[in-house]
Amino acid sequence: MVATQVFDLSGYLAERQAIVEAALDQSLPVVYPETIYESMRYSLMAGGKRLRPILCLATCEMLGGTVEMALPTACALEMIHTMSLIHDDLPAMDNDDYRRGKLTNHKVYGEDIAILAGDGLLTYAFEYIAARTTGVPSDRTLQVIVHLSRAVGAAGLVGGQVVDLESEGKPDVTLETLTWIHRHKTGALLEASVVCGAILAGASAEDQQRLSRYSQDIGLAFQIVDDVLDLTATPEELGKSVGKDLQAQKATYPSFWDIEESKRQAAQLIASAKAELSPYGTRAQPLLAIADYITARTH
Repeated sequence: MVATQVFDLSGYLAERQAIVEAALDQSLPVVYPETIYESMRYSLMAGGKRLRPILCLATCEMLGGTVEMALPTACALEMIHTMSLIHDDLPAMDNDDYRRGKLTNHKVYGEDIAILAGDGLLTYAFEYIAARTTGVPSDRTLQVIVHLSRAVGAAGLVGGQVVDLESEGKPDVTLETLTWIHRHKTGALLEASVVCGAILAGASAEDQQRLSRYSQDIGLAFQIVDDVLDLTATPEELGKSVGKDLQAQKATYPSFWDIEESKRQAAQLIASAKAELSPYGTRAQPLLAIADYITARTH
């Protein structure tokens, strides 16, 4: 009997992370006025898992595309994610002093420049997709821009953040509202990462819907694990403050389910996500392994 080879996720993530880091580094040179570019780079190059770009590359490759086709979109996803973190950390939002173990952008550059750095990254992301994508029919590139715009705007990330802010301190937030917040605030960009990779590779509508369900499930599981870690991890492990949700009187999954049930619900979502990948066979190994990684992570 031939032993099945175990997929090396850590090696895969390290290799893909290096590709993304190099591309991001080249994507944003410092020119005049230096302050804004330095501020944008400070947060963009501050490390992190680069999960969204990697999901985009993995999906595109799984469906027969190439890293080169998807790399500009992958970089744009990280630019948009970085914008959301810079703005999320502002005193008017979550008021965080640390992110990824470093001072947050507004603590280094001031609130005014931090807001503008986020704006700069958001607009540059779409310019970067339009200007840098090669080897892809222009209608696919346009579809990516439309899909990503919707994911980030009031119908997605921005809308989720609004309902999140409006729900702070309210004792009557329902589980349905909490899930709506996270399907939009966290899930929409993760979903776009996967689906945009699929679009670039020329995926059918059926493939796009299947991968949308996969990514929505891992997105929600990601948030549940985040909520658990906020209660159980140390600041050193997370690289940022812990217990912030409790202080802000935010509804979290453990506040509805307790920690053990939250972990069980996250595991159930991951099982459902992985089931969506069954038609792709061994080509889905990276996406299957990333799904498992989400519930196993400690930071």
